Amino acid sequence: MFVLGVCEEFQTEYYQFILGFSILSGLGSSLLFTPSVASISHWFFRRRGLATGVAATGGSFGGVIFPLMLQKLFQEVGWAWGTRVLGFIVILLCSLGILLTRSRLSAVDRARDAVKAGSTVAVAGTDFRAMLPDPGIFFKQRGHVFIVAWGTFFLEWGLFVPITYLPQYATSTGTISPAFATQLISILNAGSMFGRAVPGLVADHLGRFNTTIIANILCMVSVFAFWLPACLLDSSYANARLGLAIVFAVIFGFASGSNISLTPICVGQLCDTKEYGKYYATVYTLVSFGTLTGIPIAGSLISVTDGPVDQSYWGVILFTGLCYVASVFCYAWVRIARVGWGRNAIF
Repeated sequence: MFVLGVCEEFQTEYYQFILGFSILSGLGSSLLFTPSVASISHWFFRRRGLATGVAATGGSFGGVIFPLMLQKLFQEVGWAWGTRVLGFIVILLCSLGILLTRSRLSAVDRARDAVKAGSTVAVAGTDFRAMLPDPGIFFKQRGHVFIVAWGTFFLEWGLFVPITYLPQYATSTGTISPAFATQLISILNAGSMFGRAVPGLVADHLGRFNTTIIANILCMVSVFAFWLPACLLDSSYANARLGLAIVFAVIFGFASGSNISLTPICVGQLCDTKEYGKYYATVYTLVSFGTLTGIPIAGSLISVTDGPVDQSYWGVILFTGLCYVASVFCYAWVRIARVGWGRNAIF
C-alpha cells in the first residue's frame, strides 16, 4: 500500500506497479491467509465450517468498507495519501491478527507423530522440506484430493472475474455512474459477508461438500440468469440492466462467499487435522495459477469480443459461468465417489 502511494509522486513505470503491488501484496497476503485459515482447523472440528466462516467475514467486511473509504479519500487527500491511510489500517489489523493466531499442535507434538508414523522428516518446524507443498498428496485417496484441487482451481478461475470487471461493465453501459459502479463491489461484499458465515453453519449440519456444491450451483445460476441477460439487453432497457446488475451482485456475493470459507474445509475433510496445513498449501499452490490467470484471460476475452462496448462482456460472463460448471462437476464427482448418490448422505 505504501509503495502504491509513492507511485503517484514519481514518474514510475508500469512494471513498478507489478513489483510493488502484485508481487509484494500477493506474497504478503498468501503468507498471512494460508496459516491463519489452517490454524482455525486445528482448534475446531465439529463446528469447523462455522468457525472458518465467521473468521472469513472479516475479508468481506473490509470489502464493503475499503472501496467506500478509498472513494472518499481519493477525493479529499488524493491517491498517495489515500493508499497510505489504507496501509496504516492494514498494518494495525494484520498486527492484531498475528498476535491472536495460535497453533494447537506444537512442534513437539508434530515430531512425536512423525516418529510414530516412521517419517524420515522429523517436524515441519525443523526441516525445511516438510514446509514445502507435497505433490504426492494428489495421488492419495484415489486422487480425490487432486480432483478437489481442480474443482477449487476452476472456482477461483471464475471467482475474481466479476469482482474485477463488474464495475467496469456497469460503467460501460452508460446508464450507471462510475461512483455507483464502484459501490456495486461493496454490495457484492455485503452479500459475501453473510455468504461466508451462513453456509459455514449449514455445512456443519448438511455436509461441507453438499453445501459447497449448492453454493457453486447458485453462483452459476446467478451468472447465467442475471449478469448475462443484463449484458445482452440494449441501452433502451436501462432500468432493467441496473436492476439485474444489483440482483447479480447480491446473489453472487452471497453464494461466492462460501468459495473462500468452505473450500479449505472441504480439503480438510480429506485429511487428518495434523496434516491439514500441508494439504491446504499443496492444493492452493495449484489453485494459485487459476487466481493468477483468470483476470488476464477475462481481459483478453473482452478485447476480442465483437459488438458494442456495453455488450462485449458476454464472453467473460460465459467464461465465469463455465468455470463454475466445471467446479460443480469436480466437487460432485468426489462427493458421489465417497458417499454415493444418496440425497440424504451428509458429506
